[in-house]
Amino acid sequence: MARDTTRRVARTFALACRLLPRSVRDDVYRLYLVFRVLDDLVDFGDPAALDRVEAVEAWCAGGPACTQETEILASLDERHDLPRYAFVAFCRGMRDDLEGRPILTEAELDTYCYRVAGTVGIVMTSLLGTRGDVDASPAASALGKAMQRTNILRDIDEDMGNGRIYLAMETVERFGSMEPGSREALLRDQIARADALYDEGLDGIRMLASGRIAIRAAAGMYREILRQIEREGYGARAGRVVVPRSRKLLVAARSAKV
Repeated sequence: MARDTTRRVARTFALACRLLPRSVRDDVYRLYLVFRVLDDLVDFGDPAALDRVEAVEAWCAGGPACTQETEILASLDERHDLPRYAFVAFCRGMRDDLEGRPILTEAELDTYCYRVAGTVGIVMTSLLGTRGDVDASPAASALGKAMQRTNILRDIDEDMGNGRIYLAMETVERFGSMEPGSREALLRDQIARADALYDEGLDGIRMLASGRIAIRAAAGMYREILRQIEREGYGARAGRVVVPRSRKLLVAARSAKV
């Protein structure tokens, strides 16, 4: 089920997962399922969303594994000693979405991206391990935040159509518009911020004990979305930016050789 979910709803991530060592691949799929299910419950306004988030918070505090997500986490924790603080922060991000908390400043956007995606990078590090006594969590968090900022830029029009704005309002006001055809300056600014986070995150991949090729490939394919935004004229036309599969595979192959 976990593998099928990843392949169905996260095609880029699923491509990268094929490059993971067999010893951790299934656990990564299971971890992704936990994050994805909680995120979808929140995004789609499921009445059970808050209860499921609270169950994870309770498990992090030492409570029982009583939901699908917490049962998976308890199993993973036996093998990988999961950083529970990261799940607490992720749940705080889910609560931000449930409450419709507006993002006013770049600092608040950075916090939001850490909560909903930087934390995922940190937990992934606990599954992949590190080379020696090093702390790879800052770089892992940076890579997660870079990918989240990329998602936000890719989905601007879709999110606006759903009444959501994930860019910092101070930045939108400074550049004047999020509308197609008049947001080049805004996107240039946001792409530069995301690229800086990618650079920080990629520099830390060398610390990982396993999965380095897969993580480089995932980062490369996600970063290519930014390049696609540039090629298509920085939002000159409305719509979701899509990188062709052939291009993704080329980028993944190049990333694996680094």
